Order: sequence, then C-alpha cells, then structure tokens
Amino acid sequence: VQLQASGGGLVQAGGSLRLSCSASRRTGSNNGMGWFRRGPNKEREFVAGIAWNGSNQNYAESVKGRFTISRDNAKNTVYLQMTSLKPEDTAVYYCAVARRAWAGSTATEYQYWGQGTLVTVSS
Repeated sequence: VQLQASGGGLVQAGGSLRLSCSASRRTGSNNGMGWFRRGPNKEREFVAGIAWNGSNQNYAESVKGRFTISRDNAKNTVYLQMTSLKPEDTAVYYCAVARRAWAGSTATEYQYWGQGTLVTVSS
C-alpha cells in the first residue's frame, strides 16, 4: 500500500489548511487511519485517528476542537481539516493505515506510512 499525502504549505497563525492522504488501493474498508506529525526537534506524535467506517475519531489534546479527521472510503482518502493553526503546529504531517479496524494513538498500531507533507505556521 502506498500513501500520498498532500495539502501542506505555509499559513499564518489563525489560518486553516486541509490535508489529504490517498491510498494506492482500497484499505479503508477494514482499517483505521490516522495522522501523526513531527515538529522541529520533536518526537513524532499522534494527531488524530479515525475508525474504518468513520464512526469514531480520536484526537490529541493539543488539537481537539481545532482539527477534524474524516475519510471517504469510496476515494480511499483520509482528510485532516486544520483550523485556528498555531506556530506550534508546524511539522511534517504523516498519514498512516492502522493494523486494525480502529485507530489508536501509538505508532506501533499502524502498518503503512505516507511520505509526509510539511505544514509551516508563521506567527
């Protein structure tokens, strides 16, 4: 499975971006999907996850109320809508396919990873 993330860019604080991640084949019918990020000089961290059918989502505390994860299984695509962006959201964002139907918050629960897309939030 190959994952292609897109939608990153430079945005001012308070602005919005929508990230997309397309899978090379149909994976969404059985697997959760998630977004992680790695900021400058930081460890990779969980951002958001969504279950196989979109019924459940979970978020890192730092993004709750600002980010929304969604998916379109017909398009094999997961999205991350980011609003009220802050400079500390600056990072390379990675999408991933979970090993199971739900989407946990630890990296070991994911089996396939995209190449990442850079989000830079200026103050």
